[in-house]
Amino acid sequence: MRLTPEQVALFRHNGFVKLPGRLPDETVAALKASIWQQVEAEVAPVVRDKQGRVVRLSKIWERGSPFREALTCPQVLDPLEALLGPNIELVTNRHNHTTLRLAEDNVDYFHRDVLQWSRTIVTVLFYLEDSTVENGCTWVVPGTHLLAGRKTINLTQDEELKRAGLFEQAVPVPMPAGGLLAIDSMILHTAGKNTTPGTRLSMTAGYHSADELSPVENPKRVLVRGERIYMGNDNY
Repeated sequence: MRLTPEQVALFRHNGFVKLPGRLPDETVAALKASIWQQVEAEVAPVVRDKQGRVVRLSKIWERGSPFREALTCPQVLDPLEALLGPNIELVTNRHNHTTLRLAEDNVDYFHRDVLQWSRTIVTVLFYLEDSTVENGCTWVVPGTHLLAGRKTINLTQDEELKRAGLFEQAVPVPMPAGGLLAIDSMILHTAGKNTTPGTRLSMTAGYHSADELSPVENPKRVLVRGERIYMGNDNY
């Protein structure tokens, strides 16, 4: 399903939008089965929490099926065309991971995914289990993608933002299993605290418009829709 003009305007204004489609149940089931198998087998590269538990699988594009099918499915790429145009690349050195959120004493980590607006990407969150306030759903501060670039990605201790009271404006975005959330990577956001005995399983990927001014193919980008075109003027 493609985004309507109203949904595109909402994304541009607020910095996030729930994509209209959902991952099919069989896709969610296949992803969960693969993720749990690789978590239990500790298939590298992984990230561990303070207790040594595997809570992240990195480089999911390189892990093949069923990850590649989900990352390139029409439920994701069709609506992204309205935001990024017909030529879309997956960014493999930003996000490209799955996260297992467990009950823990985590602290707020309001951040941006990139520093500056000129290199912004669209971050897509794939929810493989119901995401609620209780188990640590995503929180966003609407409109903060329009703020000027900052010096660091982690902005929780940014004194200027704290004085402005921006973190108090954060709103939760609960999502169902199979739901897809697109955010402008410049928006302030964080994951909530999981206060339940269960898990909150999700995947995160970054997408960018193909760079028509670069004559060199970037090995950290994978063309997932359309084509790479070069429109640079080399005659000056």
